Amino acid sequence: MAVPAGPGARSKRLVLAAMIFAVAMTFIDQTIVSIAVPQIQRELGLSSTGVQWAVNAYLLALAALFAFGGRLADTVGHRKMVLIGVIVFAGASALCGLTPKGAAAEAWIVAFRALQGAGGAIMFPAALAIVVQTYPLRERGRALALFFGIAGGLTAVGPILGGYLTQWTWRAIFWVNIPIALIALVLIVVSKPVTEHRPAPMDYRGLALIASGVGLSVFGFQQALLWGWSNPGIGMCIGAGILLLVVFCFVERGTPSPLIQVSIFRVRPFLVENVVLFVTMLVFVPVFFFASEYAQIALGKTASQAGLYLLYFFLGFVVAAQIGGRMLDRGGAKRPVVLGCVLSAVGFFMWAGQVTKLEFSSQQWYVVLAGAGMGFMLGPASTDAINRASRLSYGEATGITQTVRNYAASLGLAILGTIQVAQFRSRLTTSLVAQGMPHAQAAALAGNASQSQSGGGGSLASIPAFVRLDFAYATRTVLFAMAGIMAVGAIVAMLGLTRGLQAEPAEAGADGAEAPVGGDESAQH
Repeated sequence: MAVPAGPGARSKRLVLAAMIFAVAMTFIDQTIVSIAVPQIQRELGLSSTGVQWAVNAYLLALAALFAFGGRLADTVGHRKMVLIGVIVFAGASALCGLTPKGAAAEAWIVAFRALQGAGGAIMFPAALAIVVQTYPLRERGRALALFFGIAGGLTAVGPILGGYLTQWTWRAIFWVNIPIALIALVLIVVSKPVTEHRPAPMDYRGLALIASGVGLSVFGFQQALLWGWSNPGIGMCIGAGILLLVVFCFVERGTPSPLIQVSIFRVRPFLVENVVLFVTMLVFVPVFFFASEYAQIALGKTASQAGLYLLYFFLGFVVAAQIGGRMLDRGGAKRPVVLGCVLSAVGFFMWAGQVTKLEFSSQQWYVVLAGAGMGFMLGPASTDAINRASRLSYGEATGITQTVRNYAASLGLAILGTIQVAQFRSRLTTSLVAQGMPHAQAAALAGNASQSQSGGGGSLASIPAFVRLDFAYATRTVLFAMAGIMAVGAIVAMLGLTRGLQAEPAEAGADGAEAPVGGDESAQH
């Protein structure tokens, strides 16, 4: 069902543009800061732990508060929360750029990076809910393909933009958000998006449980590479986080106005799409990190050149996202989701087979294919999941899907990163022993190198050829694992989703609970 105001085509495009500019900042900031980390650490005198938290605080706050942001959007108002989120995000960005030198620097930048994440968590579910409510069901595939295609592509722009801005000052990587925010605010005021919301009390008990659960477990995943999986603190953090999430699910079932209507998971397509998103997000965000490292260490590229390497992935992603969106509108989600997972699995598998040649020209079309597969499935899977909610719960559904996606990305980075480090350490130890180094010394040196993994700065001479090749073999193992993960996603989608177009979902009942949702028009069971 369309929004009652019945916006025209031009008005809808203006709303879409406003929401894309609003969320653009959150996507850029997922990757732009990592490029400037060495310069930030050097100028501010941050500890290694402090600089890691300058990156992680943003992602942790984003993951922990998505469900809260979605619920706020549905109960307080979507446009209001987008405006607040944009202002908070831009303000926190400005303050990050104004980080003073001295003893206060570390606490300052970590705190305002976390505030950035909170602003993004408030903004993103509301922005996506506005797009969903603005476009009728049969037009959402194309609209959200554009939304996810452009916004997702900005993740790849981050390293390139960051590389150029840091040549002036690292502070500019935060200040660049301010003009983007001003454009977003102007577009929101001009477009005046009209959506419906349902005032309701906030479930602060549920908020405390899910924020703590997601925060603790994501923190454990983030620290696994630094502390090692054998550290008891990792298991305690992850275990306690998962336990809190289980408690959260039980508590929500008995809460009159819950943060999340857990009964929505009884809707089979919503559950399946979230499982697909969880599986595929083990790959989607981590691939940027591993491909960038490979480009810098194995291929000897600069940070900016590594960003260009990632653009090939998004060349396939953006084009396929538009096709996938149209396929969703014409025939439902199953075909583009299954096709995308299969293409991506093939792309990653073929890409893995070429990385040890240390020539990008032999890899580029497989990189494009892997990105295209992701483009086909990501938008339709996310859109189909959100479509299953009632019109008054789109923000909540978005909060759920984004929490699932960020949670999986953290897990994927931890697991795949552990695989890469172990493979690189093993191969490098063997290579150093072959060079005549005693095994104990070789193992120690390889262990240090596998944990630091600093980029080559564009100079092939700065990294021995055997080190580059060993790192390429470690990356190959990761890419093979990614191919297997995407194959699992294809199987889940093939077995779990049904063919056919989706009907408009039922509205929420009088008690606020979701009414049974109509699934596909053709077959639901």
